[in-house]
Amino acid sequence: MHKDLAKILVTKEEIAARVKEIGAEITRDFQGESVLMVGILRGAVVFFSELVKNVDLDVRFDFMVVSSYGSSSVSSGEVRIIKDISQPIEGMNVLIIEDIIDTGHTLKNLKKLLLTRNPKSLKIVSLLDKPSRRQVEMEGDYIGFKVPNEFVVGYGLDYDEKYRNLPEIGVLKEEIYTK
Repeated sequence: MHKDLAKILVTKEEIAARVKEIGAEITRDFQGESVLMVGILRGAVVFFSELVKNVDLDVRFDFMVVSSYGSSSVSSGEVRIIKDISQPIEGMNVLIIEDIIDTGHTLKNLKKLLLTRNPKSLKIVSLLDKPSRRQVEMEGDYIGFKVPNEFVVGYGLDYDEKYRNLPEIGVLKEEIYTK
């Protein structure tokens, strides 16, 4: 799969160090409280699993499946909730764990939905941020890395369900996704 990458943007060592830092920030910011970490499947599963091991709090897990891409390389802007969280979040500190903030549509809609359920707090944690692609106002509260406007895969991020298991973040060769 590495042969399909034009270059590596973020190494596995850089990811590990930054995930540890984000975990420490969350631990500090929510000291003495519990948090519900909501992983957005499937892209965020690798980041989620590493992040939770670096948060020293009472942590609860839940998951959502949200789609705005399908098998395309471009967001449709239309967000579908395929699997909702399985518990009430009223009065809870909720952290949405996402792989990437791209156009912002998915997270804007997700945040709007979850805020109607009256959490104590709601924060966005994203491994990657691609601000040059933003179409709506959306900022993450905890960001791993800002990346340029290139098609990135690895560490949970995919193209057509491939490349998720790469241990680093790489740029996919253009000829792979423009076939």
